[in-house]
Amino acid sequence: MSQNISVIIVEKGGSLKSLTIKDYKEEDLYKKCGFKKPDGFSKQTEWGIKLEGKKFVVALFAKTEGKANTENKYDFPPPVDTTLFFGSCVLVSSVKKDDGSFGIVSLSVEQWGKMYEKLFGGFEDLNATCAEDEAEEDELDNIPASKKTKQGYLKDGFVVDSDSDEKDDYESDDSIGDEDETEDSDEQDGQEEALEIEDIGSELSEEEYDSSSEDEQEE
Repeated sequence: MSQNISVIIVEKGGSLKSLTIKDYKEEDLYKKCGFKKPDGFSKQTEWGIKLEGKKFVVALFAKTEGKANTENKYDFPPPVDTTLFFGSCVLVSSVKKDDGSFGIVSLSVEQWGKMYEKLFGGFEDLNATCAEDEAEEDELDNIPASKKTKQGYLKDGFVVDSDSDEKDDYESDDSIGDEDETEDSDEQDGQEEALEIEDIGSELSEEEYDSSSEDEQEE
């Protein structure tokens, strides 16, 4: 009894196309890829993937020899990620049955897409990640305001409020300015004292001169 099986044709340009085969025969797969002869067309690798609670095996049938400019541009998963194939390729899926054997089953492009992600280690969905981040409760929301800085960050031995830093900087600058003013005032006081001493000295000299002049006149 014939069974309709869907396989995936990987076209030369790298696009994927679903193809339903009414009477599946592995030996006729080369025809589905557009080859006239089966020469060189064979199973290249198999991938074992567990998906939706079932174990699948996906086989790749392709040619590794061909004419120039007919290379297949699709990025296949390891271990054939560096292997060069020519023309179209075909992906065929089988699933593990209850008795342990594997039977051919249909493979959709969507289903292969999920398997493809698993074979490459999975891809991060940025939109889902952003949604999860927004849904997560901010741990700082439960911290009392007294334990947080003005910017809302948690205070600890290594975190200092930037405002206090700036304030300390300003205070340091002011204190330095005060010291400079003190030194300037000390120098100014010293200069004034020196001027007073000079004035006193000059007054004494005039008194001495006056007194000596009076003595001479008396003589």
